Amino acid sequence: MAQVPQTFFDALAVRTWCGLALSALGRAREEIDAINVYPVADGDTGTNLYLTVESAATAVEAVFAGHEAGAAPVRPPSLADAAHAMAHGALIGARGNSGTILAQLLRGMAQVLAAEREATHTDGAGLRLALRQAADAARQAVAHPVEGTVLTVAAAAADAAGGAQGDCGTIARAAHRGACAALAATPEQLAVLGRAGVVDAGGRGLVAVLAALVETFTGEAPGMPGPSGPLGLAGPPVRGGPVRAQSARRTEGLDEADDADDCGRAPDEESGNAPDAGRGGEAGAAHERGPDGEGDGQDGEGGGPAFEVIYLLEAGDAAVGRLRQRLDGLGDSLVVVGGDGLWNVHVHVDDAGAAVEAGVEAGRPYRIRITHFGADDAHTRGGRRPPRERVQRAVVAVVPGEGLVGLYSEAGATTVLARPGEPPASGELVEAVRRAHAREVVLLPNDADLRHTAAAAAEQARTEGIRVALIPTRSAVQGIAALAVHEPDRRFDEDVVSMTSAAGATRYAEVVVAVRESWTMAGICQAGDVLGLVDGDVAVIGSDVAATAEGVLDRMLSAGGELVTLVLGDEAPEGVAERLEARVREAYLAVDTVVYRGGRQGALLLIGVE
Repeated sequence: MAQVPQTFFDALAVRTWCGLALSALGRAREEIDAINVYPVADGDTGTNLYLTVESAATAVEAVFAGHEAGAAPVRPPSLADAAHAMAHGALIGARGNSGTILAQLLRGMAQVLAAEREATHTDGAGLRLALRQAADAARQAVAHPVEGTVLTVAAAAADAAGGAQGDCGTIARAAHRGACAALAATPEQLAVLGRAGVVDAGGRGLVAVLAALVETFTGEAPGMPGPSGPLGLAGPPVRGGPVRAQSARRTEGLDEADDADDCGRAPDEESGNAPDAGRGGEAGAAHERGPDGEGDGQDGEGGGPAFEVIYLLEAGDAAVGRLRQRLDGLGDSLVVVGGDGLWNVHVHVDDAGAAVEAGVEAGRPYRIRITHFGADDAHTRGGRRPPRERVQRAVVAVVPGEGLVGLYSEAGATTVLARPGEPPASGELVEAVRRAHAREVVLLPNDADLRHTAAAAAEQARTEGIRVALIPTRSAVQGIAALAVHEPDRRFDEDVVSMTSAAGATRYAEVVVAVRESWTMAGICQAGDVLGLVDGDVAVIGSDVAATAEGVLDRMLSAGGELVTLVLGDEAPEGVAERLEARVREAYLAVDTVVYRGGRQGALLLIGVE
């Protein structure tokens, strides 16, 4: 039986839109990567957009999961909650310039959707305003906009929506049609696109996202413009569920063909491939390189600086204003998106250190990524040097705090930082596996909630010819135990068995502060109570951190143990480590204790007993 489409834009609509958009970008990723020729054909715009939306969808799912895990009666999140989560997830997970601009588009929409904190939904008029704010916010975030890019497509979508009247489905259809028409015209606005016979890759990705918005409200994916012209339909529409569709569609693979989605083609081309893609840089187009070489919606000179610098930044508005001026003087392709104290910054410079130092002066930069455009770039390498030889084996680990990043790195692991409330997406784990550049990889998720994410990343890496073993570590202390017995010179299977055994023999616990009243295995806890969790279940409820930690430690050591590992978070009270060390010395003979500083790891304290 056909489902009735949703008329209004509510939290469930946000959830479904993110899932459908992720599915659409997954199917179109390879096509979008193939038409990424502005200004050089580095071929990663589709991948960057996918990873950005994956992060947004993961954040929205976390909001729904939090509400479903709360005390009865279960109340769904508000529209503001879901919209904020979508925007925040996209911001922290943005990849490349097109992904960063998409994050700002979603933030602009969220500013309108969340304007009334207690509102449960908005209508077609609200969606019109949201699309307009999205386009304006994205253009303002780009230092030097140029037409023929995703900015042009976003503006056209907003203009078309502004001229339409009706419910959310009607507005979404108008926006999609406007975006398609603008996308078809991009080869006429940027000469490099016209020469290659393709449309703008970032704009093509945005059209896929808007098509998902149409499907959210109508239950039917719109036909896409193809070779017959801007208004021609290529193939029948694909049927899909409206807002009630299951969000599980987020997990669909990256490599499926998108038979109904031909918006990546210029009006006169035969296919989505770019036969002249490699000529983009040689043609001397007066446009600078976007992050990772993708088109960026800005003007500039061909060639461009040597480095791309990207980081998240905690800073105030005034400091970010000064930072914009400083970075604009250092380089080009500057895009700064975000607000409310958290920003995503990226710029192309010749002096990467100066760009990072500017961020330090403005606030606290983190998740810093510096990429040399010539490094590992098939288009710029030109066969002048062979690719770097892969190492035989590597360990990739998710770690919850900056302090543990150093510890794991010193032990030879490639790390992925998981900040509190910001779990990494599968794409980040795949990226880390690639960065390890090894034939064999041992993957340590160090979090029970990342099991499925890590499994998806491992499966993707295997399709690329990398042998991956996933050890289901549920805590960073189990990962430390596994890493301690890692021996890259022995057979892969033997190494994996040894590491798995060490992790499994390590009982783990954490001490946290309750954020709400809840039923637990140890009874009812109130907001502000100190909770001691052993192997994932609440075992101790207390009011003092040190006393609760002692109770947890006693429970764990009652079953025996030889080594206690303590990882202190930044908010752990002074003296707690010394008190616990003294407790072990006095009450448990022949048990050693090691203490590490974890930084901002979420938990006040992590405990491991081997």
